[in-house]
Amino acid sequence: MDLGIKGKRALVCASSKGLGLGCARALAEAGVNLVMNARGAEALEAAAQAIRDDFGVAVETVACDVTTEAGQGQVLEAADAADILVTNAGGPPPGMWTDWDREDFIKALDANMLTPIALMKALLPGMMERGWGRVVNITSQSVKAPIAVLGLSNSARAGLTGYVAGTARQVAGHGVNINNLQPGIHATDRAEALDRGVAEREGIGMDEAKAQRCATIPAGRYGTKEEFGAACAFLCSQHAGFIVGQNILLDGGAVNATM
Repeated sequence: MDLGIKGKRALVCASSKGLGLGCARALAEAGVNLVMNARGAEALEAAAQAIRDDFGVAVETVACDVTTEAGQGQVLEAADAADILVTNAGGPPPGMWTDWDREDFIKALDANMLTPIALMKALLPGMMERGWGRVVNITSQSVKAPIAVLGLSNSARAGLTGYVAGTARQVAGHGVNINNLQPGIHATDRAEALDRGVAEREGIGMDEAKAQRCATIPAGRYGTKEEFGAACAFLCSQHAGFIVGQNILLDGGAVNATM
């Protein structure tokens, strides 16, 4: 399917690996030129060069921490007049409700709620003026079905979801669509870290920890960054213009809900 976005320009955050990289590669395959961001310059440039080689699109890299004000300034300077924004940041560490203090919540809010909001506020006006734009926020299945040990993530990402619910409907009339993708477990470093935590806590091997988690997923496996990226690219396409303010689960059926 021709997604109809060849020649568009996208800012994809935290895109040197994992789900962000899956999104960047899928957009590049559709002919989108990229501004890629991550904290590690070496891994970021390697990922960017692979995309240039594979798809022949223009890729600019900005190595910085996008959750900081300075980092946001750097990526926004590079991504001026971007048509597409994909927000993404690693989730806060797991724990128990007794572990978290105010500063822990502030860090989670900065990374997983306030940073996406800041980027949207900066880029939405230009999209609206041009009459076309797409924003995809990578959130979590925990917004739909909270995960007790991920209370920091539950809180921050739910806050972002509430913000998007209203904002998406205010900008849709200008040809700008904002939606959220809610990943379940995918084969990324985040999943490995969560499995390692289970393995250490329960005194089992990593393979057993992964098998236990896979048993809770009707699809019987972890998702891949490639299929996640394809879903993101579709939401950024010309064909998704009537999808507004939605939260789309990509979890292999793990969340047991009718709606």
